[in-house]
Amino acid sequence: MAMSVGDGGDDAPMSDINTTPLVDVMLVLLIIFLIAVPVVIQSIDLALPKVQFEPTTTKPENVALSITGAGGQCQVYWGMTPVSSRELLEKGVEKLKKEIDRQGGPNAAGLELPEVHIRGDVNTPYRCIGGTIYTMQMAGFVKVGFISEPEAGSSVTRL
Repeated sequence: MAMSVGDGGDDAPMSDINTTPLVDVMLVLLIIFLIAVPVVIQSIDLALPKVQFEPTTTKPENVALSITGAGGQCQVYWGMTPVSSRELLEKGVEKLKKEIDRQGGPNAAGLELPEVHIRGDVNTPYRCIGGTIYTMQMAGFVKVGFISEPEAGSSVTRL
């Protein structure tokens, strides 16, 4: 890199900016980032199970919800009864309290909380299903599962 020494006997201050140190600092930062970025971005290779479907054990205390989103309107059904999000929260809290009381109270040994099983229509927007999951978690349910319908002729196997 070149450096300007001056014009000889001229006592005027130099008006040019020396960019050499700036370029040197930028090159060092570039090299540091090129080395640091692959170290920061890490991924873990996972071999996830390939499951066609797993049969679920239906218990009478579990909550079965069906969700449709026809025309952009979310509709949630508790069993066969359509419910609003407020009714869903109230029924969820009530159901959970009854089940805990039936098993001996919140401090009972071996307390098994009911699960929520959601059947969502293929064309249902995510906001409908996500809102339902959020509402049921607010009600106190810990386990939420999705029910799907396997293709005709498929079997229950782990690949």
